Amino acid sequence: MILITGVAGQLGSEVASELSRREIDCIGVDVGELDITDSSAARQYIRNLKPSCVIHCAAYTAVDKAEDEPELCMLINAGGTENIAQACREIDAEMIYISTDYVFRGEGDEPHETGAPKAPLQIYGKSKLEGEKALAKHLEKYCIIRTSWVFGRTGSNFAKTMLKLAQTRDVINVVNDQIGSPTYAPDLAALVCDLAASGKYGIYHATNEGFCSWAEFAAEIMRQSGSPCRIIPISTEQYPAKAARPKNSRLSKTSLDAAGLKRLPDWQNALGRFLSIDN
Repeated sequence: MILITGVAGQLGSEVASELSRREIDCIGVDVGELDITDSSAARQYIRNLKPSCVIHCAAYTAVDKAEDEPELCMLINAGGTENIAQACREIDAEMIYISTDYVFRGEGDEPHETGAPKAPLQIYGKSKLEGEKALAKHLEKYCIIRTSWVFGRTGSNFAKTMLKLAQTRDVINVVNDQIGSPTYAPDLAALVCDLAASGKYGIYHATNEGFCSWAEFAAEIMRQSGSPCRIIPISTEQYPAKAARPKNSRLSKTSLDAAGLKRLPDWQNALGRFLSIDN
């Protein structure tokens, strides 16, 4: 049986759907059922449930807000993850942790390998890196999956924001010097479930195939949705944000290839499937 934390979130909900589709027994919890920051409660819950694997999707993901709430962000992403890892160790369960491209500084223009130096620019990235360290400290049977630019049917995301803005604007300014890969939550969920059944532990990078800037992503959203809204490329400096973003969020997939795991489809294909549902 598999336990999913953060089941109400963008990825957690898709993981639950994918496991159910595969007829794999799973239980999903969110903050209302399990406070991962409460060490004794979290460990007791997992000891009682005795899952064979915990897919840890719960996280603090408000990147800019985290700069104003560093303690809370660290408490959830670092402390909460360590609580789950300790509980998994006690019952000899596997753990899958969803991490981020933000653990890298984002310099250069080559895709980051899994072992590339880590130097997060913001509290969010630092907190997720501490979560990674917690798994390595407490567990042997674990997977870390770093991903980027996730969009899907649940919650808020860049694709939904662009579609909403296009309803009332003729022009939208979007950053064009941050490069990465959009990742469709259902595609990522399928890979997460593949890994849960594989026994192939380690660190993986998983995004939809292909690279683009945020402006290019936005322009493709408009093109595929048939919107006349124009995207105006601007620099990061022209769009100030509280938290710094990596300019190079490209992630290398050599880890997937080496493990014999299938890469995700092209991001343009994923966007088309996203737009085909009622947003």
